[in-house]
Amino acid sequence: MAYTITLHESHLQTLDLTPALAVVEPLLAAGKVLNGETALRFVIDISRDPTDPRELSELPEVRLWFIRLDTVYPWLPLVLDWEAGELGRYAAMLVPHQFSPTEGIRYNPEGLEIFMMAKIFAIAAWQKSQGITQYTRLKFMTQMLGYEIDDGLFGLLG
Repeated sequence: MAYTITLHESHLQTLDLTPALAVVEPLLAAGKVLNGETALRFVIDISRDPTDPRELSELPEVRLWFIRLDTVYPWLPLVLDWEAGELGRYAAMLVPHQFSPTEGIRYNPEGLEIFMMAKIFAIAAWQKSQGITQYTRLKFMTQMLGYEIDDGLFGLLG
């Protein structure tokens, strides 16, 4: 089931995570985060100058809000609605990139590599704390962003 987190300008300006907390915390309490059926989406409802060519991920207040969210829920990319493109948009909030109308998002390779390794370490630790020893979804997440992770890496994480 897809759940939507709607952000307004006031949330971004004050770094207010309430919209995310209101969706994620009940899902955690009900044990629905790890069921493989939960998919989170973001709607960012802000007023913008129609002549501003920047993507949402290029707006400092939007990026800062997502950076804060990521520190609270570092495993969140695992439960985003990948089919709706949420994983790519989420990564764009946290990884330096260029946007091309013809080629789409082009992440900074080193930035993406650091992001991916940080996510692998954080998500694998979180999954382990939840009693999950299979990293199939985590590996699939990395593949969606262009990385192949060898199972041996997870063995190193203990």
